[in-house]
Amino acid sequence: MAFKAIWLTDPQEGIPATLRDVDLPPLSHYPITLRVLYSSLNYKDALAISAKAPIVRQFPLIPGIDMVGEVIASEVEAWPIGKQVVVTGWGIGERHHGGLAEMFYAKEEWLEELPTTLSPSSAAAIGTAGLTAMLAVLELEQQGITPEQGPIVVSGASGGVGSFSTWILARLGFEVIAISGDPTSAEYLTDILGAHSVLPRSEFSAPAKKLLPEQWAGAIDCVGSHTLATILAGARRNACVVACGMAQGLDLTTSVAPFILRGIRLVGIDSVYCARRKRHQAWRRFASLLSEAPLPVSCQTITLQQTIEFADRLLTGEVRGRIIVKTAS
Repeated sequence: MAFKAIWLTDPQEGIPATLRDVDLPPLSHYPITLRVLYSSLNYKDALAISAKAPIVRQFPLIPGIDMVGEVIASEVEAWPIGKQVVVTGWGIGERHHGGLAEMFYAKEEWLEELPTTLSPSSAAAIGTAGLTAMLAVLELEQQGITPEQGPIVVSGASGGVGSFSTWILARLGFEVIAISGDPTSAEYLTDILGAHSVLPRSEFSAPAKKLLPEQWAGAIDCVGSHTLATILAGARRNACVVACGMAQGLDLTTSVAPFILRGIRLVGIDSVYCARRKRHQAWRRFASLLSEAPLPVSCQTITLQQTIEFADRLLTGEVRGRIIVKTAS
């Protein structure tokens, strides 16, 4: 069955991304067929579409690391026709065909049932960015971090994961210190997302000292490199720092001092291959939060036909916030 999709070929062939009709026969090991309702356009997707970074691991490929769909054919009793699902991670859009298409062939283990209180468009707006943020917050809670212990610092707070992290923590009663390199975002971070205060990224961008005065009980770092090292140096005794991003760099130059002298814990988040039980917990927590308040993260909806254009605009900074792609006609 032919359907429309964003189609990528090897950049060495010199053929740019196109929107085309594709006819992918159902694969024997992909027993579930979905009609894609919504996908989203992430920074990683934009890099793949523009061939600006080696995101895609095999060609040809349909990009899109997020999708929300409805089962239209299934060989698995647990996933009957009509069930609405969310798919993020698992290498889709990188090693497997992704969600920027009208149809999607899935393995059973990729699927997470869409909570009944979440609309498909809301789930698409949350996507990998929101899931990563929620996994980070759940990790802080699992490590015993509570609002009474002190503030939580969030780096990259103006970005996708950082914005969700800031909002979730504020909704849960934490005092959030947001770190941002965007001087125009302070009002958005405090008045909309609920941050208590905002610090400039420049205070965290230089190589870190071994230790700084104790300031925060926990952190969600979306940046890495010197920023993460500085956050570790300024963490309070027995704090937990969750690392989930590398926007500043993969390097981490620090010392053992925060870990030995203050008992700091550093925990990493893998939202691509994390356990299904963690995904289930995260999506249910989102459903609970959104039953109390609407999602405040700025979003705009585009069509599949607009995706390639918006990928370029996303990379040049012309558009911000979450971009939802309505794939169903």
